Amino acid sequence: MAIELKVPSVGESITEVQIGDWIVPEGQSVEKEGAVVVIETDKVTVELPAPEAGTVTRILKKKGEKAAVGEVIGYLENGAGAAKGKAKAEPAAPAKPEAKKAAPAKAAEPRVMPSARRAMHEKGLSTGEVEPSGPGGRVLKEDVERAAAAPRPPAGAAKAASDREEDVVPMTPLRKRIAERLVQAQATAALLTTFNEIDMTEVMALRKSHQEAFQKRYGIKVGLMSFFVKATIDALKLVPQLNAEIRGESIAYRNYYDIGVAVGGGKGLVVPVLRDADRMSFAEVEVAIADLAKRAQENKLAIEELTGGTFTISNGGIYGSLLSTPIVNPPQSGILGLHAIQDRPVAREGQVVVRPMMYVAVTYDHRVVDGREAVTFLKRIKECVEAPARMLLEA
Repeated sequence: MAIELKVPSVGESITEVQIGDWIVPEGQSVEKEGAVVVIETDKVTVELPAPEAGTVTRILKKKGEKAAVGEVIGYLENGAGAAKGKAKAEPAAPAKPEAKKAAPAKAAEPRVMPSARRAMHEKGLSTGEVEPSGPGGRVLKEDVERAAAAPRPPAGAAKAASDREEDVVPMTPLRKRIAERLVQAQATAALLTTFNEIDMTEVMALRKSHQEAFQKRYGIKVGLMSFFVKATIDALKLVPQLNAEIRGESIAYRNYYDIGVAVGGGKGLVVPVLRDADRMSFAEVEVAIADLAKRAQENKLAIEELTGGTFTISNGGIYGSLLSTPIVNPPQSGILGLHAIQDRPVAREGQVVVRPMMYVAVTYDHRVVDGREAVTFLKRIKECVEAPARMLLEA
């Protein structure tokens, strides 16, 4: 019996989605609850599970096409019906020997396992670039990882004329939304950035002395983000303008602290939110961020986890950025940018010493925040991070 594959409801305000990769193409089978197709929105990416075990018999909406919530995008033949249909199709093949003759001219495309297909999509690889090693010539996730790690031809290598091609793909809803919000921020807010630098000696020493015990207890390493989240909350309490937003002709000052932490997801940069971060311990912050980052990579964040932040922290240092001017995430009034830690010579008590230093930046909406307040905010973060024991005592 044919089962309709319909676009699920993925959020209260979302009425249209974009079709992503079909993890299970036409003619391939899937287990019950197995992922069939990727559904993309401007906030989250979800996988549509198979309601029953069976075979995908028809795809109505291809990758990149749009579909309404509740719309049928394909059909699944379940259980015995799928097997029966397949059995009927196979004996019919010998009736056309001509078709069999022509078949060797085109190599059969290897079967790509669902996890491998997702990995190929994330790493930008095609089936032809991956050497299958699974049973029956199947492409496994390990094959994709091996192909991604293999050296690519150097940029200056000679190329055939056929290499000068363009791969034009639809912009994902998430990328569209990111673009819209960045343009919105630049067009509607009076953005300004101020900078400072932080001596990371004490934080790094504290992490080193407690790393083993922390990892044994919580199963993850203690990172830098928990220190900056706590320092940010301390600074926001001192300078509440950076935790506010403009609403029409009014300014709303929030006395709660929902801190957004920018992380790289499978489809691009996303900003999951730590709700009531001021009530969380250092360990709870680290565990929560690790969980959000993991699920962001797997495109498993819920819409509620990506909305409603009051302030954002973005760490470009994990990618090697030394200095940048982050853009405010509207309708917020500020964003803190963290950068790479580098050993640099600095003056301490009349002596030149080498210390691990980090540049930090805060971009703020000048309509709400004055320059003095932005500088005070950043200086407070510097004071907190350079004396982390004080934060621990006051937490």
